Amino acid sequence: MAESKSNRNKTLDMSVEDGKEYLAHCLCFDSEKPFTTEQIKDKTINGNTFKVLPCLPKAFADLAIVDPPYNLSKNYAGNKFNERSMKTYASYTKEWLGLVLPLLKPDATLYVCCDWKSSVTIADVLFEMEEEKKLCVQNRITWQREKGRGSLSNWKNGMEDIWYCTLPSKTGSFSSYTFNLDAVKLRRRVVAPYKEDGKPKDWTRSENGGFRDTCPSNFWDDISIPFWSMSENTAHPTQKPEKLIAKLILASSNKGDIVLDPFLGSGTTSVTAKKLARHYVGIEQSEQYCVWAEKRLSDAEIDKSIQGYTDGVFWERNTLGVQKKAALNKEQL
Repeated sequence: MAESKSNRNKTLDMSVEDGKEYLAHCLCFDSEKPFTTEQIKDKTINGNTFKVLPCLPKAFADLAIVDPPYNLSKNYAGNKFNERSMKTYASYTKEWLGLVLPLLKPDATLYVCCDWKSSVTIADVLFEMEEEKKLCVQNRITWQREKGRGSLSNWKNGMEDIWYCTLPSKTGSFSSYTFNLDAVKLRRRVVAPYKEDGKPKDWTRSENGGFRDTCPSNFWDDISIPFWSMSENTAHPTQKPEKLIAKLILASSNKGDIVLDPFLGSGTTSVTAKKLARHYVGIEQSEQYCVWAEKRLSDAEIDKSIQGYTDGVFWERNTLGVQKKAALNKEQL
């Protein structure tokens, strides 16, 4: 007999059978006919990404967030990915990159997610493509996972990487691309407040203490992994947090832009894009994950909140009480 969940457990684990109405919202890829932009905009495409990508229109996406299977043996709702040699994984990476790049606009941005080990292989591929003038590697973001299993004989794996890339211009120089700095500043507590003529300098005083909006670095330590009591949580084994994806979307796109995710999983990229007034295109081969993605997209019609992002500001951890007061004060204005 299956155990019933606690009332506080918000994990989405709806079956395909129970989620038929959500699966019906997806585009089912069953031919090799090309799609138009209007056909795929704000859609989840159920199909193998290596077959779907060649059928998408060229240069339609303003931003691509790619979270491919890391080079680990893992079961994704019946679709098994097996660990392979670094050489073979490099070929796999080149294959999907070769399909994604033609879909990006000249001023688009590409983010690639990876763990510490796959990052080495993916970096080699990206820098090789930079030498071929197919893209520009701008930076490597490292973000801290506070969850993860410990080990008696190794360091706990608590970090993941995201490679940040743009496209080169036809003249060989850097192309123009979107980077909205003010949209992704992090609000931190002021530990040693500095004053000038008795007034706060470069920080804001509130009833809950002093805070400063700081420029983001390429190390993020303010991300919480979704867990059972969070409404965004699903039973997907490698789900990314909405706050993490929100930073990428806000920094590198504008309202109305199109965000592409060719390995959509349980839908975090599409859901976050919708909450932030962007269009989205997601590709996912698992019907199970498509159901979860569409259920979350439906819920986003009503609830547009993103944990850790309140009143247009990213907050450091352990400031939930202050965030709630800020949101309440805004409602009362």
